[in-house]
Amino acid sequence: MKKLVLIAIALIGLQAVAQEQKKERPERANKMMNLSVEEIATLQTKRMTLHLDLNASQQAEIQKLNLENATQRKAMMEARKAKMESGEMKKPTNEERLQMENAKLDHQIAMKAKMKEILNDEQYAKWEKAQMRMAMKGKEKKEGMKKRMNKKNQE
Repeated sequence: MKKLVLIAIALIGLQAVAQEQKKERPERANKMMNLSVEEIATLQTKRMTLHLDLNASQQAEIQKLNLENATQRKAMMEARKAKMESGEMKKPTNEERLQMENAKLDHQIAMKAKMKEILNDEQYAKWEKAQMRMAMKGKEKKEGMKKRMNKKNQE
């Protein structure tokens, strides 16, 4: 009987700890969202400098590129947030999805071309490998979310 009670208490304790961890993620995400565009671009550039061993001229060019991307992302997030708050947010049509996907892929192609100009062959190969790794992580995360949503819908 004592063992059963101890097991029940342990399970309840584990569940409470797991739920607390979920609350911390949005705070961390909010901290990144509260950064200015320049700060985000600087952080990304420094991470890339460490990872790819960039020289000063490469750092300057990538800083400019990261600043453009961060500005564009911030504007899109603000527009999405405004739509959500005003209640205009609706599910995109198939045509709108196609346009969004084409725009995203065009941006990725342009980014890849710019990076190829800035980086040497070794750095570019390392950057491309990191991009693939990030894409796979995003894909796994998306699949995990789909599984969790399906479980919730079934219950």
